[in-house]
Amino acid sequence: MSVPRRRLLALGAAVPASSLLGAAPARAASPAARGGTGRLTNLAHLRFLGDTVEPEPLPGHDTYRLREEPRLGTLWTYAERQDDGSYKRIGGGRLDPETGHYEQGAFNADDIARAAVVHLRHWVSTGSGRSRDSARQLLRGLCYLQTTDGPHAGNVVLWQQADGTLTRSAYPPEKPDPSDSGPSYWLARFVWALGEGFEACRRTDPAFAAFLRDRLDMALTALERDVLSRYGTWETADGRRVPAWLITHGADASSEAVLGLAAYVRAGGGTRARRVMAQLAEGIAALASGGPGRWPYGAVLPSAAAVSQWHAWGAQMPTALATAASVLSRPGLLRTALADTAGFTPELLTAGGCDNGWLPAPVDRNQIAYGVDSRLRALLTVAENGGAPGLYPLAALTAAWYFGANAAGEAVYDPGTGITFDGVGPDGKINRNSGAESTIHGLLSMLALDSLSDRGGVRSVASPLGLGGTGERDGLRVLEAEKGELTGAAESVSPDSPWTGESQYSGGAYAALREGGGISWTLPDDTEGPLLASPVVNLVPDTEAGATRWGVRGSGPRVTRVDHGTAGDQGITAAPGALTPVALPETFAPGARLRARAEAVGEHPLRVDAVLVRPAVARRVLHGPERSIALLHNGDGQAHTAEVTLPGQGSVTVELYDVRARLRSRHTLPGPEAQLTLPAHGFAVVRRKAARRT
Repeated sequence: MSVPRRRLLALGAAVPASSLLGAAPARAASPAARGGTGRLTNLAHLRFLGDTVEPEPLPGHDTYRLREEPRLGTLWTYAERQDDGSYKRIGGGRLDPETGHYEQGAFNADDIARAAVVHLRHWVSTGSGRSRDSARQLLRGLCYLQTTDGPHAGNVVLWQQADGTLTRSAYPPEKPDPSDSGPSYWLARFVWALGEGFEACRRTDPAFAAFLRDRLDMALTALERDVLSRYGTWETADGRRVPAWLITHGADASSEAVLGLAAYVRAGGGTRARRVMAQLAEGIAALASGGPGRWPYGAVLPSAAAVSQWHAWGAQMPTALATAASVLSRPGLLRTALADTAGFTPELLTAGGCDNGWLPAPVDRNQIAYGVDSRLRALLTVAENGGAPGLYPLAALTAAWYFGANAAGEAVYDPGTGITFDGVGPDGKINRNSGAESTIHGLLSMLALDSLSDRGGVRSVASPLGLGGTGERDGLRVLEAEKGELTGAAESVSPDSPWTGESQYSGGAYAALREGGGISWTLPDDTEGPLLASPVVNLVPDTEAGATRWGVRGSGPRVTRVDHGTAGDQGITAAPGALTPVALPETFAPGARLRARAEAVGEHPLRVDAVLVRPAVARRVLHGPERSIALLHNGDGQAHTAEVTLPGQGSVTVELYDVRARLRSRHTLPGPEAQLTLPAHGFAVVRRKAARRT
């Protein structure tokens, strides 16, 4: 999508004020918090967002029992908070008061599909007849959006107006445009919803399940025609070999389809669905990148067309791989998922949490429920399947975002109403709107937490409750190149746009170095222990581009040469060159002067965007009303010793884990201080009960 809804929501600009015309304000139901049941999941606000529509049968658009049951379930896209605390349901873009149509639409297939998944999972876990009926109606409404004949049969129209009219071409334009003219995120989510719908309904409503099977098979035909016809072929992205058979080139979109296909196959979906799932999972796994100490630290990249970016929203790749590994009996997929969750999550949490975009520096530090939920469910799914107990406390730290462990220090999910706010900015500003996407993913997180087993104490270890928003963090920092001391043939450059088409210059600028040009920075001195540094440089395919030499004054032979001409062919990426963090092999003393100098520079100046700096042992500490917890992560390839002090009462429990989240030791100290030696690239979780209130 040319203007992603998730970014608009995070920035607090979901829709222009003029689009509110004609939308009736309403207030979501507010049952007693958690209803005394101990459950976090509350569907009240999601149900408030729900609606019905009575569309006319159209050529190529029909659904299950449309003539007998003309009302179809649907869902409003946005909900804007009013001054009195109520919410007003609205659509996307400006509203035409004469037609009642929004520039995009009132409802969309993305959110209808994911809301159906919420209702299905709630029905399965609780037996709620109301959720069963809501899921059925939403699935009927979703299937109406699928195109059933013509050259694009099986694809899905994204937007629908409140009167049932389909918006095939929205403003701003979608990709693809018209929205049912090719593979899309919404086709992937359609597969997700129908797969889980078939699994849930196959015994209770076999006729409806058979209809869902037929429509899912139609979607598989579209995937085979438009995507998997390229299975086994590879493309190039800045010199890297990447799969050509992912939906929209995306491991993120493909992962959501895999979730639905796994449910479908579990329920007897057949060899065709199994084959499609296996092919998509293979392509997703092929985008695993980096490793311990090397960006992006084992994470699976979301897009084959951008090897310099990772984003938290939609990053369900490890969830899909772990699920597919179980269904297909392919342990290699689980190993890739484990490398992502165990290797990358400690880096992410100590850096500040599930940011919208590391591009490759953490440029977009807005955080939304879609990103937090994706990481939380990945941790829980891989932990359940992979024998990696260290992922459970990482899940607790991740989920604590909903309950105040965020830049605002306030809860963004309310169990009493089911409202999840639309995001938290890096400045701590909360977007208190609560649209469909945030509501859905907040509830998917709560369903996952509610379903935790008590076996082995998992529920208590992975619970985010009792963790507040206070604490400390000492993790990743960004030193901008253009703000360093530039010497010789070096200058600051501010391009017309910091976005390159596939990545983004941190701070909106970079330093350009010609022969002999240099940059220097004073490394942070308000941290404990040695520092690790990774310059973000623009690698290009020109083998004679030149290099930069990195070190500190007096380091002698400990100077690292970074060759800027190692990117390889541009291939399918949007721009030549790839912004790439390159890890320097040594550690540096706090307060040292880090220097870079250009040499053997070719025709074009070398570009340095920033330096990513973090303590060798980074940390995140949370103090809550019930307990304190600390995460310490060793980003270095050798062991390091660190100390941490936790407030509270009683003893301190220390657990040491290796890079695969396997428990290496567990011991108890009298507290409040703990000194521990962390293994190479491993992490520690330290806990203490809160002090009793007087």
